[in-house]
Amino acid sequence: MKLVFWNIRSGGGYRVPEIAAQLKKWQPDVIALAEFRGTSASVDLKKQLLEFGFIHQLETVNPEKLAMNALLLASKRPLIQIDLKEAPKEPCRWLLATVKGERPFTIGVMHMPNRVTKRKYPFFDAVMEVVHQWQLGPGLLIGDTNTGLPPLDGTSSPFTKQEIGWMHDLDAAEWKDALRYLHGDKQVFTWYSHKKNGFRLDEAFLNPQLLPRLLSIEHNWGKSKTNPERQDALSDHAAIVLELS
Repeated sequence: MKLVFWNIRSGGGYRVPEIAAQLKKWQPDVIALAEFRGTSASVDLKKQLLEFGFIHQLETVNPEKLAMNALLLASKRPLIQIDLKEAPKEPCRWLLATVKGERPFTIGVMHMPNRVTKRKYPFFDAVMEVVHQWQLGPGLLIGDTNTGLPPLDGTSSPFTKQEIGWMHDLDAAEWKDALRYLHGDKQVFTWYSHKKNGFRLDEAFLNPQLLPRLLSIEHNWGKSKTNPERQDALSDHAAIVLELS
């Protein structure tokens, strides 16, 4: 089973046809998108995914604020959304669902707020509360966390003590960073600042029940046909392409 997580930047905009084509090319079974919106471009992307066979779809769009960043989870297998009282109080930025099938698992899709919003650390605390009370079997947390561990996850050190601590807390709770689990100290960047500093801000964490099924993980920028030489032509974030047995 192949999963893709991708922050598509500002709802996708004019890039949606090429984003859809790239998603189809990766041939995933489950797709999770951040910065999905209720705007026409994102709605068109949702329709294209439906045509590709992703007939089960959940979204967190605020109907009163269609231009607000949200999440989309689209799957070829049935999805059952789960609401937990301890979950982050950011309904547009958190989505938890079970992917049904012969070997079901539960996926938590997340898009952390930036630190300047003052909402990031409460989000951290809520995710850890979900982790500590987890009773949902094999589990995956995946998304744009705006967080990493220096020095491997950044060419400079912008991460705070709390952010570094959150990564360590997940590891201590036995939710393993998929990239580090399979590739050790390999340095991969998924986003670049305007100063061209690179960071890994997009991660996947698996619990002990799902970890034995992890086959591969890569961060892939995709390829634009209209602008093939520009790495970030499709989005300012690289996608996570993860495969489970």
